[in-house]
Amino acid sequence: MDAPKRLYRSRRNRMIAGICGGLGDYLSVDPTIVRLIWIVGLFAGFGFLAYLVAWILIPEEPAI
Repeated sequence: MDAPKRLYRSRRNRMIAGICGGLGDYLSVDPTIVRLIWIVGLFAGFGFLAYLVAWILIPEEPAI
């Protein structure tokens, strides 16, 4: 049986903290699309706070 999918901050696909790279891996979506959505959220007024909360709450991907 496969292990359940976990959300981690990406170590290999990061620009700042790896949040968008990790979300892209978790959702099987290109991280660039996640970054663009996050930028829209930034201009909508909730992106910065959401990014900080995600940075604190989402653990970093374990080193393999």
